[in-house]
Amino acid sequence: MKIGFLAMSGVRACDPELLRLGLTLPGFVQRSQVIASLPSLGLLYLAAATPPGHELEYFEAESDRSVPDGAFACDLVAISSFSAQIKEAYAVADRLRAAGVRVAMGGLHVSVLPEEAARHADYVVVGEGENVWPEAVRLTERAAPPCILRAADFPPVDIASLPAPRYDLLGDRPYNRFTVQTSRGCPWRCSFCASTVMLTGNYRQRPVAGVVRDIEALMAVRERPFLEFADDNTFVNKRWGRELCRAIAPYRLKWFTETDLSVADDPALLRELRPAGCRQLLIGLESPRASVLHGVEARSDFKARRATGMLDAVRRIQDHGVTVNGCFVLGLDHDTADCFERIRDFAFEAPLYEVQVTALTPFPGTPMYRQLEEQGRLTHAGAWERCTLFDINFRPDSMTADELREGLHWMMEELYSAPAVEARRRGVLSRWRKQCAA
Repeated sequence: MKIGFLAMSGVRACDPELLRLGLTLPGFVQRSQVIASLPSLGLLYLAAATPPGHELEYFEAESDRSVPDGAFACDLVAISSFSAQIKEAYAVADRLRAAGVRVAMGGLHVSVLPEEAARHADYVVVGEGENVWPEAVRLTERAAPPCILRAADFPPVDIASLPAPRYDLLGDRPYNRFTVQTSRGCPWRCSFCASTVMLTGNYRQRPVAGVVRDIEALMAVRERPFLEFADDNTFVNKRWGRELCRAIAPYRLKWFTETDLSVADDPALLRELRPAGCRQLLIGLESPRASVLHGVEARSDFKARRATGMLDAVRRIQDHGVTVNGCFVLGLDHDTADCFERIRDFAFEAPLYEVQVTALTPFPGTPMYRQLEEQGRLTHAGAWERCTLFDINFRPDSMTADELREGLHWMMEELYSAPAVEARRRGVLSRWRKQCAA
């Protein structure tokens, strides 16, 4: 059979003012381009898990959301999409099925709402897909009727034995980053985090040797790629983190990853990061105020406990030559209308080399979604296209929806204009120069 893997990604927004800002603010455009240019690692893992004897091809939906003609020549197409793009993905799936192509769908949104997805796909995969996918292929070969396949009915995925992703399928597409996975899940349970919907098991880290194998597989098809470790929280285990840094340093590659603020607690790991090629850490700070963060993380109130030392932690990381992309969530229950200036001031005081501000978004299946649904505070239930991290789809507790929307617009201009980006980055470079001169 000919099997296709179709990725749908990119930054989107429904709010016309945000669309206008996105076209004019260089800092926002730069981040958008990075997100849009990442290949789908999940699909590359499915390709690696495909039984032998099939012809495989990787596709990207075009910027106008059109589908490459080659997808319609496939016997089976796997589609990956997030909530904001899911209705577009359903429309694509409908077109493919009308042309006689069998469609399989999976991912975070589909795992929460499999019955919804089943109206548009032949085979719906709930949960981690690597051990389920071969069955979807066999069902297609037998022309079996549509069904929902649940990962819980298959052996659990052992990430230590995963095959190398099929990077060779990417061809010569002009990506500026390539994804490699070192871990799955996160030990924390933040109420708004969509990743915990599917990755509900224990936090799992891959053996360092397996990560190195994947990097070498990528380097076999791309010379000196810029890596993004596709993890929710890479450096939970600091000893493992130091081992990883030492193992990949000889490759002299540059890379980026996500982790939590506790990375600043380990001086030895901080010293290893820059020589190993780490150029930036994305860290979910959410808010600089502990009173806003109480209860956001359900397991140990981790976010609130770290708030007091947040500024010093960011500076320690950046003083080791690794920039921080600080992420903030606007509209948490205890956020009042003064939160916008507080976050803006923190971004410049630190200073943060990069900053990401998003509106609180209740993704389906998350504790936050259930809470707001029970409280009658969802304003656009079922409008998944608004799950963009930028569109407001709920009623905030301590400000109005209009105040939240206007505050987000204001922060976009305050943080992402060319002078603002330059000022923040100049502040980081100034600290580095002072350290070198000392």
